Amino acid sequence: MEAVILILGLLVVAFVALGIYVSVKIIRAASRGVDRTITQARRAVEDTTLRAKSYGQVGVAGELAQLRLSLRTSMRATQEALQTGVTEDASLSESLGLFQRLSVHGRELDDELKMMEREPDKKTVSSLLPGLKKRTGEITRSADSLRWAARDRARQFADDDLATLNDQIDVEAGALRHWTTEEPVPGVQDRTGAPGGPGNARWQGQGNGQPGDTGIAEAITAADPRQRTTYPWQKSARPETTS
Repeated sequence: MEAVILILGLLVVAFVALGIYVSVKIIRAASRGVDRTITQARRAVEDTTLRAKSYGQVGVAGELAQLRLSLRTSMRATQEALQTGVTEDASLSESLGLFQRLSVHGRELDDELKMMEREPDKKTVSSLLPGLKKRTGEITRSADSLRWAARDRARQFADDDLATLNDQIDVEAGALRHWTTEEPVPGVQDRTGAPGGPGNARWQGQGNGQPGDTGIAEAITAADPRQRTTYPWQKSARPETTS
């Protein structure tokens, strides 16, 4: 009896622990989903603000906003391309590692550009602007290079697979049309009446050479001239003339 109670107690504890574990996992997943949604919403708002500043403002503020917008757009597109491609092509993992190192420089530059937007000394910011443009161009150029290389690789794999598939389909289509490549069997002709074919069998025999006659039939019963078949291409016999 005590063993049964002990087993039941262990089962209850196990179910309680499992319920707590599942609840914690669900809460964490929901929290990550909420954080992801908040991050995406904040990112969308910030991108919209930067786009409005780059189009609506002139001077240093507009140029800084344009730099931040181009940097963020390029880095985000490259990240999505590499993370999507690495699930199908494991060789992109090294490229993803290089991009993560590049992302460190990209975040540092974005923070610096954001700080420059709040800097009241616009003259100093204007003097630093050429260097910021150069760094932005270098980072975006490297990100674009990784992204397009990954896309070219995926497209090349797709082209190779399509070429192989087309070759297999051509072979299968040829196999389905096997009658177009068969060699004629010697001594066997088609059904048009050539020698050896089944269409010529009814013209062969030992009779008097007329269609449908055979030697056996003529030996038993003489042919009736009135029942002789007349074909439209045969000429009628010319009547004998009396002199």
